[in-house]
Amino acid sequence: MLSSPRLLLAFLLCGCTTATAPQKARPDAAGTPTSSGGFGQDTPGGKGGSVIKVTTLAPSGPGSLLEALSAAGPRIVVFEVGGVIDLDKARLNVTEPFVTVAGQTAPSPGITLIRGGMRVSTHDVKVEHVRFRMGDAGDTAPAGFEPDVTTDGPNAFNIVFDHVSVAWGVDENLSVSGPRLDGPEATSHAVTISNSIIAEGLNNSVHEKGSHSMGTLIHDYCTNIAVVGNLYAHNDERNPWFKGYATGVIVNNVIYDPGVWAIRLGPVDSEWSSVGITPEGPRVSVVGNVMQHGASTQSGLVLVGSNSRGSAYLEDNVALDRSGAPVPLSGSTITALSEKPAWPDWLVALPSASVLESVLAHAGARPKDRDAVDARIVTDVTAGSGAIIDSQNAVGGYPVAEPTERRLEVPSENLDAWLESFSEELE
Repeated sequence: MLSSPRLLLAFLLCGCTTATAPQKARPDAAGTPTSSGGFGQDTPGGKGGSVIKVTTLAPSGPGSLLEALSAAGPRIVVFEVGGVIDLDKARLNVTEPFVTVAGQTAPSPGITLIRGGMRVSTHDVKVEHVRFRMGDAGDTAPAGFEPDVTTDGPNAFNIVFDHVSVAWGVDENLSVSGPRLDGPEATSHAVTISNSIIAEGLNNSVHEKGSHSMGTLIHDYCTNIAVVGNLYAHNDERNPWFKGYATGVIVNNVIYDPGVWAIRLGPVDSEWSSVGITPEGPRVSVVGNVMQHGASTQSGLVLVGSNSRGSAYLEDNVALDRSGAPVPLSGSTITALSEKPAWPDWLVALPSASVLESVLAHAGARPKDRDAVDARIVTDVTAGSGAIIDSQNAVGGYPVAEPTERRLEVPSENLDAWLESFSEELE
């Protein structure tokens, strides 16, 4: 039995000699891997459209991110500014399709959005290399300010959140959602959340339901959802939670210090009672994940559990308590599947022995230029420290950063390679 967090880390890294990047999706025409495999990865986003420059950190108005997101037509949003965008309790609503938010183009310290969230209710959207630090905005419970980052509705498909950092959500941190009862085509589908840090959902905060520290909810009927290569840390529940009829994959994630649930599968029957349906459980492929208990974790917590019923294909997962002793991989209400019920094309899972080092090295908005929040969370994992929090003020409060500027010379050709060069500098 291992007796310290550092020995536990060494155990998890056993057999891994380098910080290998997450496995990649299909290569481009030149044979170069493009992005982590998942559902909806074929989306062009804003490819071939206009390039819109964000030139101000103001939450709205000329040159703002809001203006760029609200524009019609295919577009690639790049940033000539770096710093903090204070949304002042507003939500960025993405309703126009075919857009790429290329946060990697921002000068250091990058783009951090505070005191607000985002809802994507359209298709063919890529959001890359940005941070969301939502928080309670100084409200007192129950105030009704419940920010999150989420997809929503029947037009929300072919969406990729890659290399984002999301913390201090009052509802969830980063979720996939939509109507409960209208079937798989009437809600979000073909969505990937990859290479991200999803952490510190606020617990006893300002949510109307009370305690509510949540990582990622995959809502009822959301299908073909990929959760790949992420770091979940200090979320009481939903790391992630797939609900009724949902399908997808949970691959190569690190789950540190979950509270009462790590990966949760299952519908809530009472939410369907008005229509007289007993919903089917979700069907999910759970491969190559690593769970490490922390100070907030309920004793004996399993990696995959269910409040009612759910089916999972389980392969090469690791689940350890704080001392390094194994805990069960699944609970008694999980039905084990002999074959993967879902798997994206081009996704190749890393072996679990490589996952912790890979995720800690490569997850988040700017892995080579981390802000204080992401750096602290990664340190929590390696040191076995930290716990679930009730307010952003418990860990230093909202970030403050001196605004920066960098003029961008956007090439007329090879724009994909130009954007990738910025990503490579950060990843």
